[in-house]
Amino acid sequence: YVVVADKEDVQNVEHHDVRYSQEAILEVIELASSTLVVNALVGFLGLRPTLKAIECNKKLALANKESLVVAGAFVDTTNIVPIDSEHFALWYLLQNSLHVDKMTITASGGAFRDTPLEQLKTASLKDALKHPNWSMGQKITIDSATMVNKLFELIEARWFFGEGSYDAIIEPKSLVHAMIDFRDGSSTMHLANANMQLPIAFALDREMKESILKPVNLLEAGSLEFRKIESDRYPIWDIKDAVMNSPEKAVIVNAANEVAIEKFVHNKIGFLDISAHIVKAFNAFDVKPNSLDDVFEIDKAVREFSSQ
Repeated sequence: YVVVADKEDVQNVEHHDVRYSQEAILEVIELASSTLVVNALVGFLGLRPTLKAIECNKKLALANKESLVVAGAFVDTTNIVPIDSEHFALWYLLQNSLHVDKMTITASGGAFRDTPLEQLKTASLKDALKHPNWSMGQKITIDSATMVNKLFELIEARWFFGEGSYDAIIEPKSLVHAMIDFRDGSSTMHLANANMQLPIAFALDREMKESILKPVNLLEAGSLEFRKIESDRYPIWDIKDAVMNSPEKAVIVNAANEVAIEKFVHNKIGFLDISAHIVKAFNAFDVKPNSLDDVFEIDKAVREFSSQ
């Protein structure tokens, strides 16, 4: 099966069974004989397919972080395996089952990690899409520049691995994906050349015994640098602790972010306004969802608020 978003694009796909619409995605998940679903959709759109895969008792390889960001309290993660590199790295490090004190994931720093702060006020869409390490889709590249992406990954980690202490730091070379501090005072870190083949391979077979990637050559890397995520460069970090203390409220952050990005893309607001719009919505809505229905209702209300 092939599913596209819009009916007018069906004729452009050379396949015998082409469907369209969000509902068609859900139909195909149910119809397909595969017992594994990879959800790499972008944004809130990915939530219903996640729920459908779980409903169909299929194993879910999840790259759509928004599924857990907006509805983690109501999603059973039993049959979900993460294929984002940071969460895969945490899972990998946790296999020793020692007493964990703190879990840390890393960020590249995004397009503006080295940009003079005064230039952020006039940063354009073209500037925001110049990621120093990756070639990615538009939304996730902007999320990387604002650090919203890393906030979402912290929330996702909380729902994957339970309550605890979580943090993020910048590692510009993107060779270290996660670190764990253990109660005994020792720490471990997961180093790997960044390639989605590794987490996807483990999603297919947890008993991985073959070579997937070339190991990191530390002599070639030369050095590793770690930086603190500062709120003067990444204003969204001002609400990081508040969101992590009430992760159910992240549905507010996600909805406001998606609306703000749409405005930024269409040149209606500036780059720094993205974070300002999110913080405004987060402070305006003092509400937590008590059910999946609430998640969709809050998402709708925040989008209406943020669209004004």
